[in-house]
Amino acid sequence: MTMNTPDYTIRPERKEEYRDVENLVREAFWNVYRPGCSEHYVIHVLRDDPVFVRDLDIVLERDGRLIGQNMFMKTVIEADDGRTVPVLTMGPICITPELKRKGYGKALLDYSMEKAAEMGFGAVLFEGNIGFYGKSGFDYASSFGIRYHDMPADADQSFFLCKELIPGYLDGITGVYQTPAGYYVDEADVEEFDKGFPPKEKLRLPGQIF
Repeated sequence: MTMNTPDYTIRPERKEEYRDVENLVREAFWNVYRPGCSEHYVIHVLRDDPVFVRDLDIVLERDGRLIGQNMFMKTVIEADDGRTVPVLTMGPICITPELKRKGYGKALLDYSMEKAAEMGFGAVLFEGNIGFYGKSGFDYASSFGIRYHDMPADADQSFFLCKELIPGYLDGITGVYQTPAGYYVDEADVEEFDKGFPPKEKLRLPGQIF
């Protein structure tokens, strides 16, 4: 499962580079959504989660340097008719900050979607920006009749996106998406884990949501 172009390689993550990938994720998310970040700890924890999809643990390499990564977890939609519908969720996904908006993110995303489809998964749901992910075929999950868990029906759920990998997979299904429990980490554990990385200043910046 490797893609080579003259400019970059997309391939599976290797165990010996786990720490380098965690540092990449830390650099990409630091002070973006909150002062500091937790995503590097989240990926550290998720790799050992039973619903982690090891065959979709992917990195993007350029000139021998890791510049991007993506990962997937199995989860479900609890359908209104009582069915439990298997789906995927995605992320953290990132590109190193200085190489954003150069097409690498879309290349990584599109490759990831293609591989997930080849493995027989029916749909991907996750939290993201429609302005970027819409270019790779994502739509609002509400368009499929899927609701985000623990949110009122009239709440703004425009952050919650969906892409069918098997056309028609969600036809006739309405229900509630469940975030895998592994994404919820303890703040004290994040702080302790972060001590193993080079010190960085936490800043309160405009646009942060936490």
